[in-house]
Amino acid sequence: MSRRTLLSAGAAALFAATLASACATSKDPMLGHKVLDATVVDRRYDPPGTGGASYRGSGNYYLVFEAREGDATARYTYQVTQSQYQRFQEGANVRIILVDSNLRDIRKVD
Repeated sequence: MSRRTLLSAGAAALFAATLASACATSKDPMLGHKVLDATVVDRRYDPPGTGGASYRGSGNYYLVFEAREGDATARYTYQVTQSQYQRFQEGANVRIILVDSNLRDIRKVD
């Protein structure tokens, strides 16, 4: 083999290795399924026409949860339905189910 062929093969291998490492992705820790025991610490309501709520709708309802994750305390704010907003008062102990950082379900914990 000539020296030129070896250099071309080496450059091609280096390019392929660089491309492969650039394509590798790390998994986002927020993706996936989480079940957390939490406490409702705040309830927020945006009336129609404010905070992104349309003028024709009934407004936007939010619940704020505090949950322990290991040694840390995390605070989550999620938009909820009007019935969920009315059902879960501040101080309620709940179990929240998150899928890819989206709230899927809220259940009262006795």
